Amino acid sequence: MDEIEIPQYFICPISLQIMKDPVTAVTSITYDRESIEQWLKTAKDTICPVTKQVLPSSSCLTPNHTLRRLIQAWSTENASGGIDRVPTPKSPLCKSRLLKLIRELEVPGLYVNALKKLQVLAKDNSKFMEEAGVPKAMVLLLIRCCNQSKTIGVEQALRILYLTWTPSGEIKAAVNENHRIIDCLTWIQGCDIANPVLVKTLAMQVLKRVIEAANTRLLEKLKPEFMEEMLRVLKLKFSQQATKSALQILIQVCLWGRNRSKIVQANAMFELVELELEKPEKNITELIFNLLAHLCSCADGRAEFLSHAGSIAMVAKRILRVSPATDDQAVHILSLISKNAATKEVLSEMLRVGAVTKLCMVIQADCSTYLKQKAREVLRPHSNLWNNSPCIAVYLLTRYQR
Repeated sequence: MDEIEIPQYFICPISLQIMKDPVTAVTSITYDRESIEQWLKTAKDTICPVTKQVLPSSSCLTPNHTLRRLIQAWSTENASGGIDRVPTPKSPLCKSRLLKLIRELEVPGLYVNALKKLQVLAKDNSKFMEEAGVPKAMVLLLIRCCNQSKTIGVEQALRILYLTWTPSGEIKAAVNENHRIIDCLTWIQGCDIANPVLVKTLAMQVLKRVIEAANTRLLEKLKPEFMEEMLRVLKLKFSQQATKSALQILIQVCLWGRNRSKIVQANAMFELVELELEKPEKNITELIFNLLAHLCSCADGRAEFLSHAGSIAMVAKRILRVSPATDDQAVHILSLISKNAATKEVLSEMLRVGAVTKLCMVIQADCSTYLKQKAREVLRPHSNLWNNSPCIAVYLLTRYQR
């Protein structure tokens, strides 16, 4: 390849490599598309690298088809010398084409075909489509489908929204201006739809992103029915990803307003304990314990937790068996219970089901200093009741380690 002389006009002035997709700027200088587009995005002053003339950031780049064909023919002729053939580049996505497809979404006879075309384009042009307003168009379309109780096109709209979603100000504005999208995504969970597992899982993944983008005012106004639907998803367990998304959503929303109480009132404690008793995957267990710890921080949450006959035993059994994150949350749950709901019956149950034994094991195990101290803080106040048990050594209840 070193022996072959490359024509100078085949070389991009920026990358100094053979051009694969030559385009000509308004200054009549030809560059490789990728190089000049990157230059226009990142350069402090958008000037032509060769002529130093000012280039607008939205500079029109005209494909140089004649030069591309010359480069392709030359590279084919010199293939034996180690020159790679230059492939024909895909036509760049035109914003006017996207805007036309978005307008067609408003036409009953055209919107399904427009969705199919947008779905194909979304796979490789997500950033450009987000800038053109496609995600907002999908939000509006999904709301319209919900209002009209129509499921045709819902799957495609969800997929396009998922593919083109970026954590940008435009997306946040679209969500907070069109808060009905939360009701819409919740509605999808209960409706009869083709490919239900796929569509409902995708709706949960999109809903998770919507909740992350929602403002405080919107999160505080969530209805009890929303919490009930999330717990129904947990109960049905139609996919691991949907279960994970539902748990992440509940963890996110329980921090705002009265949502914690709404979640508890929707029978969350029972469903969470039952779900964990089925021994799910580690990441699901970590999310369950995270949510349980949040809910146990309020009195009604602790009361509901203790009303399940297997709750304390389940928490005790998971300590030192799943992950450090689970250990942290499990000890925190036992701490909340022992400090705020420490009836004689509860303390006796902690001893009977092995929670006290596990706390002693935490102190002796290879755990973080913070966790050992947290376990001691649970054990020490109730030493009078527990110190006669064969499962607990007196030194574990004292200030100093042996």
